[in-house]
Amino acid sequence: MDSLEAQADSVVQKVRHYLITMMGRTADEANDEEFYRAFSAALREEVMINWTATAHTFKKPGLRKLYYLSMEYMPGRLFGNNITNISAMDLVKTVLKKSGRDFQTIAHMEQDIGIGNGGLGRLASCFMDSLATLQYPAMGYGMRYQYGIFEQELICGVQVERPDCWLLTPNPWEFRRDCSAVSVRFAGKPISRKNSHGDEVFDLIDYEEVRALPYDLPIIGYSVDPNFSVLTLRLWSTKESPRNFGLQKFNAGDFGQASENTSLTDVLYPNDNHEAGKRVRLKQEFLLVSASLQDIVNQYKEVYSDWSSFADVVRIQINDTHPALIIPEMIHLLTKEHNLSWKEAWETVRTCCGYTNHTVLKEALEEWNAERMFELLPRHFFIIERLNLEFCSAVRKTFPNDEEKVRRMSFIEGGQIKMANLAIYGSHKVNGVAALHTEILKTSLFKDFFEMYPDKFVNVTNGITQRRWLLYCNPLLTEFLEKRIGNGWITNFEEISRIADYAGDLESQKEFLAIKKKNKERLLKMVQEDADFHHGTGEKYAEENFLGSDALFDVQIKRIHEYKRQLMKALHLLMLYFEIKENPESHRIKRFAIFGGKAAPGYQIAKAIIRFIYCLSRKINRDPDVGKKLKVIYVENYNVSKAEVIIPGTDLSEQISTAGMEASGTGNMKFSINGALTIATDDGANVEMRENVTNEWWPFLFGASSRDNLEMRRSRSYNPQEIYANIPQIKQVVDALQDRSLVENDAEHKALMAVHNSLNSDRFFVLNDLMSYYNTQKKVEALYQEPHRWAEFALHNMAGMGSFSADVSIKNYAEKIWDLKPCPPDSEELNQVRKEYSEHDRCRIAPRED
Repeated sequence: MDSLEAQADSVVQKVRHYLITMMGRTADEANDEEFYRAFSAALREEVMINWTATAHTFKKPGLRKLYYLSMEYMPGRLFGNNITNISAMDLVKTVLKKSGRDFQTIAHMEQDIGIGNGGLGRLASCFMDSLATLQYPAMGYGMRYQYGIFEQELICGVQVERPDCWLLTPNPWEFRRDCSAVSVRFAGKPISRKNSHGDEVFDLIDYEEVRALPYDLPIIGYSVDPNFSVLTLRLWSTKESPRNFGLQKFNAGDFGQASENTSLTDVLYPNDNHEAGKRVRLKQEFLLVSASLQDIVNQYKEVYSDWSSFADVVRIQINDTHPALIIPEMIHLLTKEHNLSWKEAWETVRTCCGYTNHTVLKEALEEWNAERMFELLPRHFFIIERLNLEFCSAVRKTFPNDEEKVRRMSFIEGGQIKMANLAIYGSHKVNGVAALHTEILKTSLFKDFFEMYPDKFVNVTNGITQRRWLLYCNPLLTEFLEKRIGNGWITNFEEISRIADYAGDLESQKEFLAIKKKNKERLLKMVQEDADFHHGTGEKYAEENFLGSDALFDVQIKRIHEYKRQLMKALHLLMLYFEIKENPESHRIKRFAIFGGKAAPGYQIAKAIIRFIYCLSRKINRDPDVGKKLKVIYVENYNVSKAEVIIPGTDLSEQISTAGMEASGTGNMKFSINGALTIATDDGANVEMRENVTNEWWPFLFGASSRDNLEMRRSRSYNPQEIYANIPQIKQVVDALQDRSLVENDAEHKALMAVHNSLNSDRFFVLNDLMSYYNTQKKVEALYQEPHRWAEFALHNMAGMGSFSADVSIKNYAEKIWDLKPCPPDSEELNQVRKEYSEHDRCRIAPRED
């Protein structure tokens, strides 16, 4: 094998070649963005070899393949992660040194890919990483949103949504595939006829036709040898298809209708507080489903001449309810376009599809207005109607004389179509994403379905990729681990348990604390340099604004939602403010509180909570009596790249959702593997994390249990006014929301009054858990004053995280749901592709002779 220096020299030459041929620039004159694109082109050559060989391998007859459908992904930046996964970081840094460039500067030329929002999208990206690393035959499908979800800007505490222009510069890691474009049809008039089996099918006339154009991203599996897998994430776009634009409507002055179809892939989750937003959302979901299924069928037809093998070799995972329309779409496609009988099509659907539920909030379970469904997808409405009739008949046979159960389980009720009910019926397996979550599905949310189909329901606890969230984003802690337990944990995270042997070792504790200090200093540097951090004073951060790296870094970063209870953390900080004002010597530790996350554009109370945090941070950070002990900041436009710096620098991870409402959570896992301790309710995956770590090393559990909360709801016994009246500390902070002491204008007062009024009913039990939370925070402060003891707890927490790798989750999916086996790139195929590449690698156009 060539030495590192020789390899680096070769890559330098390739980069210079691409600078000239792609950019028309020499190495000396190229700017950092041009260098990034040329460098990415050079790096991806080896990736393309394996990508091609992997794709060829997946065409073997008889191979079962997974197709993962998700409305969102959150890959973050690909450059650094791809380098990590091909084990080329040393090579890359050598190349950059020879080229006079800096790794961080070049890596930051890439924008975060803006096709996701929160945990759902990040989970999907972690799963794609694990599928590739474990070499399962799989492919992901999603949408190429032109402007992401939105770019968040805080103006005087008000969230303002701007377009997330992540596509302003070309993405060197994506590949446009015009030859795989497909057409998707909406609206129109359905014409009934019979197929050859006598089943009713519908032709469509006077329809809208939209062209879906795919862009492919390579998903690189981690490997230390050249036989790595590269999977495909295919993203659909309607932007660059001229016939999607209604020129006749535009010329008639109907500008909105003219561009509706070109705008289908503009924004993730458009505001659906109005009819136009609802239409676009439904069309988005069907676009994903129809385009992806057509592509799946086209891939199948490349290998097979009939439909006898389809149900055996195709597995489709419905990630949340957004892609649930694949159930009627598959029936439509198989019965009308490919002449299967209704019975054959239905059996195929149930064999192929699995459904992952991600929420226990009834208001978050998708429902579509039946009239809107009929208007936009008339053929699919008729299919859903027939499925519902057959299903309700089956329910009546299983539970005779129980029409109330039939009503609850029906897909269609009160003019609404319940997508979760449809997804359960049309899938052979339904999984929750944490043990507690799955239990709630079986005993409460989908109890009726569990009673009818007990074998359908399984649990697969979520996980994260340790390669992105430890190996890549925390190199200092990675080195700490490798010195003690080796690097086997990179692909077998269960090996992290061995770090427990060093938890009581004084030298290991000292080194761990030194690493945490450096990571906190890196975070402080980002806060100081990045304009996206707000602390309420309207001024840029300066050195004197900081508490320093010896402060407790107390972090809650996630999308803003009432059940996630950012409000409770903010009220606790207000309690601390009043305490310090009354007695500055009462607090022996310094606390640096960090919030981050976006509120949905139409979610007004979540936006009001952000404004409250802004007002609170201004009050605290401007007060000289408090500023030496407590600071509060808000991370504007929180994303994956910011998380990669914030998480390693965190001491205390806030996982404080209302027990019974968080399906799983994955941020909790990311913080723990980076050495943060967790203050948590017994909710979602927190329960299993506590059980793995053991109660001895899980010191900051607080709050009512999910059963307690369920009972309070059922009995309607919860009375927040009683808590407010009887606990002076709570009364003081709640009163501050309305007494104008935190606000500077009427608009702020209105926002804080909205927050105050939400506590009158307190649907998410903020006041019920607040004193338990307050008292547990006192335990946090006490333990933080014993640094080595804190380090011992942190190392034990890391040691207990082995089962929370996405690798474990994917193996469970493969075993419990997909019955899928690994399939590495065929060695002969790989050698053939590499040979062909090598033969043409040095092709040059010969200079013209005079």
